[in-house]
Amino acid sequence: MKKSLPAFLLLMILSAALTTHAQTPTWLRYPALSPDGSTIVFTYKGDLWKVPSAGGNATPLTLHEAQDFMPVWSRDGKSIAFASDRYGNFDVFVMPATGGEAKRLTFQSVDELPYDFSPDGKEVVFGSEPARESFSEILEGELAENAQTVHATEVVHTDKVVFKHDP
Repeated sequence: MKKSLPAFLLLMILSAALTTHAQTPTWLRYPALSPDGSTIVFTYKGDLWKVPSAGGNATPLTLHEAQDFMPVWSRDGKSIAFASDRYGNFDVFVMPATGGEAKRLTFQSVDELPYDFSPDGKEVVFGSEPARESFSEILEGELAENAQTVHATEVVHTDKVVFKHDP
């Protein structure tokens, strides 16, 4: 009986530790607070989720095998841009903040990550590093499907795409 008591205590301690660890969400990444401060969108195990900033249950915005991450709110709080590897490399997508179908905005063969929206919400600012050169690109509302990568030291307008070199 005396030998089983320490084994039982050890089992209880391990059980409590595993239960505590299982309840701690260690895969939460890239939190983004809505402009009005009422909602947080974050990445959990490769999908986007949203939760009231006051607390409560999180609801999924995306659920699939691809990795979605780096959510960015539009300034009016109506849209969320994010990166996803749905087609191999990470492209920039935008979707309604309430959920729904995500629209692919970039089609390059390098990874692109969103950073911000323009003040009017019609453009998404994103960055990539082709050939180790850093630059930002701003996509206007309806992007042409075959956008061309342009390296420039000043703003260039091409098929509704604005490219701006980061100095």
